[in-house]
Amino acid sequence: MFDDDDDGYTSAPTTNFSGFDDVEPDTTTKNRTPEWHRGLDVGLLVLRVAVGALFIAHGADKLFGWFNDGMGMNATKEMLTGFGYTEPGILALVVALSETVGGVLLVLGLFFPAGAAAVLGVMANVIVVKGDWNLFLGGVEMEMVYAAAAFALLFTGPGRFALDRHTHWWRKAPAYGFAFLILTAGLSVVTLVVFR
Repeated sequence: MFDDDDDGYTSAPTTNFSGFDDVEPDTTTKNRTPEWHRGLDVGLLVLRVAVGALFIAHGADKLFGWFNDGMGMNATKEMLTGFGYTEPGILALVVALSETVGGVLLVLGLFFPAGAAAVLGVMANVIVVKGDWNLFLGGVEMEMVYAAAAFALLFTGPGRFALDRHTHWWRKAPAYGFAFLILTAGLSVVTLVVFR
C-alpha cells in the first residue's frame, strides 16, 4: 500500500496504458486519486504515541504498581478474579505484558501489527467482561475508543515516522492487519471461553 520511497507523495499518474500516452490525465478534484501526505504521517504518529504511552502507563502500573494507587500484580490478579477469570496469575502477567509491550511497540512503530493487536486484544476482553449493557454503551466508552484506535492503527500501519518503515508489514499494512485481527479475535475468544 505504501512504498519505501518518496514516490508515493507525487500526484503524477501511476498507470501508463500503452496507446493512451497522448490522453491528458483528468485533474479535476472529482476524479483525482487521493494521495498519501505527510499530514497523515504526523496524525498517525500522534495517535500511536498517545495510545501507546497510555498503555505503557497502564501496563507498568499492573506490573510494578507505579501509577494509579499502586495496582501491582496482586491487585491485577484480584481484579481478574472479580471478572470471573479462572487463571488470574497467568492472565495478570499476560495482560500487563500485552499492555506494556504493545504500548512500546506502538510508540516506536516497531513490529507494529503485533503491538496494535496486543492492545486490541486486551480491550476486546475488557469490553466483554466490564460492559454493563443496562447502561448507556455498557459504561465502556473509553475502552471502545481505545479499541477503535488500535483497530484503525492495525490497518493503517504506523505511518512513515516509524522504525518499521522499511519492512514488509509496513508496505502491506492492511494484509498484516487482517491476519493479526484474526489472530487477536481467536486468542480473545480462547481467553474468554477457556479461562472464564
